[in-house]
Amino acid sequence: MRTSVAARVTQHTIAYLFAVVSLYPVFLMVISSLKSTIEIFTHPLSLPSKVSFSAYKKLLGEMPFGTYFLNSVLTSTVSMILILVCCTLASYYIARTRYKWNGALLFLFLIGLMIPIKLGIVPLFLLMKDLGLSNTPWSLIMIYTAIGIPLGIMILSAFFRTLPKELEEAGRIDGCSDVQILRMIIIPLMRPALGTVMIINFVTAWNDFFFPLIFIQDTVMKTIPIGLMSLFGEYASDWSTLFAGLTLASLPMILLFIFASKQFMDGMTAGAVK
Repeated sequence: MRTSVAARVTQHTIAYLFAVVSLYPVFLMVISSLKSTIEIFTHPLSLPSKVSFSAYKKLLGEMPFGTYFLNSVLTSTVSMILILVCCTLASYYIARTRYKWNGALLFLFLIGLMIPIKLGIVPLFLLMKDLGLSNTPWSLIMIYTAIGIPLGIMILSAFFRTLPKELEEAGRIDGCSDVQILRMIIIPLMRPALGTVMIINFVTAWNDFFFPLIFIQDTVMKTIPIGLMSLFGEYASDWSTLFAGLTLASLPMILLFIFASKQFMDGMTAGAVK
């Protein structure tokens, strides 16, 4: 009994230590946004001597941060929805139909995980230019969707195979079509996998710096990572405003994680009951 209590205390202590180590950079980012740039360099790890929201006022008043924020929301959300729709349909076909080419089809999708997409940046740039999508959010949406589909299909197709086929057979007996079975029976049980795919692809698109730097030139089309780059000057950088922007930019990811975590737990409970 004592051994189990000691082991539990040890586990909780280690878990709390990991939580502190993980959350401390976030805490440091928030308190740095409430300091001046001089205080950040003189007392980087201390609490602000005087709480100041001037960095947030400058960020929201003198910079088009709202435009950057909406552009990031648009590209990340639309690409995430397209990935979920495409991966769900393709994974259902691969996992539930029996054709000799299914293995080759799955391998074809997984090739996308093996080849770095940045190697094809020149053909991609020329393709977007020829399609008239350069310097528009749709160039980023198409690229993020293409990047996310291989991993999404790998996760969802593996999850599809763990679901019992008796659920689908029962739905067909009740007169459901394949679309109704997928929408009313399969997708509610797939919340854990869908939540995982959602978080991975949203964070990837939200934090991406490389592709917006290549495909976006106009200020009104820039996303948050590219927009905040203007705070880095040749001789000086506005670190307090930068930390304020990073703090506001992290809020959607935190909310998405909380939402997806709830869906994850609900999906596990629904699967256990059925």
